[in-house]
Amino acid sequence: MTESEAGLLALLRDLDDPQWLEWPQTYDRGASAIHFRRLVARLGSDFAAHCTAEQDIQDSSEYGRVVVPADATVRGTRIVVCVSKFGSLALVCADNPGAFLGTEEAQAEGELDGADLARVNRALVELGYVVVTEELMESDYDGPSRLPSHVQRPTWWARFFGSF
Repeated sequence: MTESEAGLLALLRDLDDPQWLEWPQTYDRGASAIHFRRLVARLGSDFAAHCTAEQDIQDSSEYGRVVVPADATVRGTRIVVCVSKFGSLALVCADNPGAFLGTEEAQAEGELDGADLARVNRALVELGYVVVTEELMESDYDGPSRLPSHVQRPTWWARFFGSF
């Protein structure tokens, strides 16, 4: 595990409050909506494309998703950005969450361009999001929260992006 992965894992543990599964105690729906709209607009501008978005997902710790269309990317694969209701966590995926083992695999298979990924990551960081990797989020969950019974394999993804 790299130092940055260890730091992100420490952040996930800090955000994990068993009393608040779907959103944190300090969650502000209005502020989240404004922040998310800025992300959608920024990605639309950066990729010169209409990015679709789904937001305020009910019964989930995921706030929303932004999709950069395939025809706006170098490799012709859409990019999906998932945003959590917790700590402005954001996850970048090629095609869809779980389609690849992560962005490294998608790049190795020629489905995700490094410059496109860098453009998305730069927008996220500049807007105050914390980018987490799919590989980290798919690792086994070992926190104190009791995840819903329908979760077959507890992962950090299930904790911070899953449905309740």
